[in-house]
Amino acid sequence: MSWLTYACQHLPGVTVIAVGGDLDATNADRLESFIDESRQRPDDHLVFDMTEVCFLDSSGLRVLLNAYTHCVRHGGSIRLAALRPMPARMVQITRIDAHLPVHATVEEALTIVLAPPAPDNGGSVA
Repeated sequence: MSWLTYACQHLPGVTVIAVGGDLDATNADRLESFIDESRQRPDDHLVFDMTEVCFLDSSGLRVLLNAYTHCVRHGGSIRLAALRPMPARMVQITRIDAHLPVHATVEEALTIVLAPPAPDNGGSVA
């Protein structure tokens, strides 16, 4: 069995989930359970800190996509941060980055998630 670590940090409206190790078929279900337990609210935004993920296979991608589907249904979002080259390549070649934005750092992802929404000008043009 591959080793996998995970931890979470709660911020207002955002859950940061730090993952480490190899995310594969031997442990993806454990991460999925952890994600479900870590959410404070269904509409929370999730930021995955992937700094320590060395390997990512299709089972790991399935977990991330399942979390994405749940978040979108409830008004949240998911962002991936600090991907290493191998997991980044997997995300890129599968084109999952079209749904799961990738950021260079956790701080960058949090800046975007925590930014106040742009004011709606009612469609008028100035």
